[in-house]
Amino acid sequence: MTSPDDSTPRVSPDRLVDFSTAVYRAVGMADDDALLCADTLVQADLWGHQSHGVLRLPWYAARLKAGVCDPRGRPEIVVDAGGVAVVDGHEAMGQVVTALAAREAIRRAKQHGIAAVAVRNSNHFGTAMYFTLMAPPEGCVAFLSTNASPAMAPWGGRQKTIGTNPWSWAAPAGHHAPMVLDIANTGVARGKIYLARQEGRPIPEGWAITADGAPTTDPTEAIAGIILPMAQHKGYAIALVMDMLSGVLTGSAFGAGVHGPYQCEHRSGAGHLMIALDIAAIQPRETFDARMEEMIASLKAVPTAQGFDEILYPGEREARNDAENRRLGLALPADTRTDLAKLAAETGLSAALPF
Repeated sequence: MTSPDDSTPRVSPDRLVDFSTAVYRAVGMADDDALLCADTLVQADLWGHQSHGVLRLPWYAARLKAGVCDPRGRPEIVVDAGGVAVVDGHEAMGQVVTALAAREAIRRAKQHGIAAVAVRNSNHFGTAMYFTLMAPPEGCVAFLSTNASPAMAPWGGRQKTIGTNPWSWAAPAGHHAPMVLDIANTGVARGKIYLARQEGRPIPEGWAITADGAPTTDPTEAIAGIILPMAQHKGYAIALVMDMLSGVLTGSAFGAGVHGPYQCEHRSGAGHLMIALDIAAIQPRETFDARMEEMIASLKAVPTAQGFDEILYPGEREARNDAENRRLGLALPADTRTDLAKLAAETGLSAALPF
């Protein structure tokens, strides 16, 4: 098992979207929802985040077929209070639920200056930045938090009770691609450990410990063990706050009550919180853009440290990867191609396989 390299055949992103859409349709999703969910996966691959790309398609399909995620679930706005809304996901795909929440947050922010949309009874939504990046074209800054199934222990403990609980911010950046942050509160996103296992390579020391508390570089041991928080106790504390915002505040599950996309025995219980701010309510958009360009220029003017060629701002690498992968096509790990071929056979879609 090896990582993709220059000899790996490239796959057309558009054909990969078409195939993924067909898989989602085959397991019961409506056309528009299937296309959205497919696009979120392929977009993650385009950004260079293969841990959240089509590697996950078989996981999502298994959950939909098992009925723990409802392929026809329709999110519903159950509280409509101007700048505040609450969405009940009704166990629909997290991407479908969160897209609605993002659109509502942006629309309401344009009316009220700021808006918050709480989401309950949702599912894993993939890459958070997919949804926060819906805001910059509308002249908004956006924040999104979610909770996840337990991956790490509370600081000082040795039992998994807290998820990676990622969060994202996105903002327009003048003539640059948007500035966007999307991070988990563990030292590494759990999906990157699954990707390492998929590629048959060890993980770096410091990412995780075994269930017995010993350091490990084995991704299988890491998945069964405990992923370590970023910045020690600080990462734990931030993860806990994201669980408060995403689970406790929204009325959804939290802590050990949240179940991830890696299994198909339990409903997810994931919750999210989406906040949007209308830039024009605070200052003229052209002023904001100019100030963002000034900020980025000041970063890039800093002398580089040894081993670095340039300074990047958050989101710049992803924008470059997107352009390059759209030009060349996507190089998928061998095991991902194998898993997708198996899924295609199971769903009667072998002829639609894009490689």
